[in-house]
Amino acid sequence: MQIFSELYEFNEQLILTLKFSRASIDKIAQPFRFIPQILNGECKLNVHDSEVVHDYLENLGKTDALSQVDYLTERKTILKKYKEESFTDYKKYSSLYVKIFFLVGVMIAVLLA
Repeated sequence: MQIFSELYEFNEQLILTLKFSRASIDKIAQPFRFIPQILNGECKLNVHDSEVVHDYLENLGKTDALSQVDYLTERKTILKKYKEESFTDYKKYSSLYVKIFFLVGVMIAVLLA
């Protein structure tokens, strides 16, 4: 969830940077936790998610600024979809783990009683 959230925010930052100033991708990626790792090829995702990230990074910095803004704006909707899906999965599984650990705690309490 955090990776796609950061990638979405990174995309927003790139759009703003390309429209109003010029800075390197590495400089824009510094405040983020996972983006420098992704840019270095140290991606910790499953195969499908890794392909999405690879497709996103494939065209960065290959064309002029106006084309990059168009490309990043197009990818914004796709990244937003993945961000929302990963957040939904995170909420679903995190509540599941809480319930499982609560039940395990109750079972241990019953066994010790």
